[in-house]
Amino acid sequence: MPKPEKSYKNLAFLNSKGARAIRILCEYEEPKQRLEQQGVEDTIVFFGSARSVDRDTARVNLEKASEAVQSEPDSDEARAALQRAEAGIALSEYYEQARELAREVTRWGQESGREYVVTSGGGPGMMEAANRGASEAQGGRSMGLGISLPFETGVNDWVTEELAFEFHYFFTRKYWFLYPCKAMVIFPGGFGTMDELFESLTLIQTGKVSRRLPVLLYGADFWNDVLDLEALAKWGTISKGDLDLIHISDSVEDAMAYLKASLPAPQSSAE
Repeated sequence: MPKPEKSYKNLAFLNSKGARAIRILCEYEEPKQRLEQQGVEDTIVFFGSARSVDRDTARVNLEKASEAVQSEPDSDEARAALQRAEAGIALSEYYEQARELAREVTRWGQESGREYVVTSGGGPGMMEAANRGASEAQGGRSMGLGISLPFETGVNDWVTEELAFEFHYFFTRKYWFLYPCKAMVIFPGGFGTMDELFESLTLIQTGKVSRRLPVLLYGADFWNDVLDLEALAKWGTISKGDLDLIHISDSVEDAMAYLKASLPAPQSSAE
């Protein structure tokens, strides 16, 4: 007697528009349970450009771009590639500092007996640097909150396996960025980085995050170049006191000092 054909109707429903609420609930409940199982209560979230690379890779890219310009001096494409490679050198220094800071944050948590799990978006660039640095602290763990995108494939190799997530919905991912977060460290980045920065500042400013949430912008040259919050205060679109919501740091030592001073004791999670 032939076996009946398998039915995939349930799977088809779960992928349907009508099951969206179920999928959203799964992206809330599954991370919640896994974080409880892993004992993750406090995180320090790192944001930054996905386009940055480590110092060695940046130097190789610059060397190749320079050779291309020498061989094709009239090529606009080669000159543009050289310009990108030169900018990549500057970004690579921030990559290395993100890596170092994440390593120091992880060691600090281990020494103090209060683990602050370094968390990133799970992708390449500054996100990779944060996860990589945390892994370089002996026994260090880090979390990656990935997002399913056509140009990214899974989380980077430095994320702790048990703390690797891939979300479909941006808003559920954003929730898990913020809920256990005790501080944010934001390195130079593009639209995605700015989105996370300003959304978080809005939640803090409006009191939706009731606890104090330190926001550290790393890289004075970059942030002073692209961000002029004083102008917002001048135009009256933010209060002068809102400028105190952020701290700009230009060294790992200063960043660590700020984080240690800002997180002296356990704090409750945002509701």
